Amino acid sequence: MTDVTNTLYLTVQHPRPDLAIATVAGDVDLHTADTLRREASKILERGCPRLILDLSHVGFCDSAGLSALIGLWHAAQEAGGALGLANVPDRLMRMLTLTGVDAVLPVHATAAEAVTTMTDSPSTSTGEHGSITRITTDAGTCEPTEVERTACDNTHHSPAKRS
Repeated sequence: MTDVTNTLYLTVQHPRPDLAIATVAGDVDLHTADTLRREASKILERGCPRLILDLSHVGFCDSAGLSALIGLWHAAQEAGGALGLANVPDRLMRMLTLTGVDAVLPVHATAAEAVTTMTDSPSTSTGEHGSITRITTDAGTCEPTEVERTACDNTHHSPAKRS
């Protein structure tokens, strides 16, 4: 039997001022999809219109998760940017292919490949614009209580409790 968790981890790197890589860890399902959509939308709203979702640590994604990905694609388009997926697990890739979403959402083998495609130049994860934000969420509504920004070589945790 598969263990289902209501915890979603999102680690955001900003290798460039207008580009973010959000590494998603956990299940993206009925319990966590709205949180992913909300937190990733905040990235877009903060002036970072190009977003890459690294899904290498996603164990499960259901239709609510798929809907969140499509909603984020629309939000990125409205922000004048783009959404790309990277390191998509086989099971999720099959869902994207069967539903035809892979024809709309660009899927890349790695986050580095996605960065290169979105910027037409290699990625650097250090420098003036480099930062990482770690957001941990549990089931329910989510608002980070405190987000710490640090240099790219340090990751801090910011728990966000759901009511």
